[in-house]
Amino acid sequence: MKRTSIPAFSDRNVAKVFDAYPADIRARLMRLRAIILSSAKDIDGVGPLDETLKWGQPSYLTTESGSGSTIRIGREKTDGRIAMYFHCQTDLVATFRELYPTQMTYGGNRSILFGASDRIPEKALRHCIGLALTYHARKSAAKSNKVPVRKPASRTTPASARPKAAALKPRARRS
Repeated sequence: MKRTSIPAFSDRNVAKVFDAYPADIRARLMRLRAIILSSAKDIDGVGPLDETLKWGQPSYLTTESGSGSTIRIGREKTDGRIAMYFHCQTDLVATFRELYPTQMTYGGNRSILFGASDRIPEKALRHCIGLALTYHARKSAAKSNKVPVRKPASRTTPASARPKAAALKPRARRS
């Protein structure tokens, strides 16, 4: 992978959070930061990332382009592992798990976890970062390529013009 110089922090508060970590943890987080920033530069349509704090953790947002979902990095509170967090209401981590079931460790539906001595699978991680940074753009493109959904017939629509009941998908009943 190509190595480029990583920009200085534009937000002093983000720099303070990195400085507060022990040297070994800070080095791992700085490596993840470098991978995130360089991956964003390599992807058309992502644009510059805003680096800020969310929930007290360094966060990377596609504010200008709106193309992606926020990525955060930090330590897991439970066991101290390094984590790269993704929005838990997306299918991102499930997608990563399907693509890379053995290359990385996952924390539920919201993170990729790295032990202190784990090798970072950079190629796979860059792909995952790319998927996160283009999440909204891909979802929008998928929506615009779909056939429009017909609106349900209103009560004023004659019965002959309404779809037949057999064509409707039945809902699962709650027990």
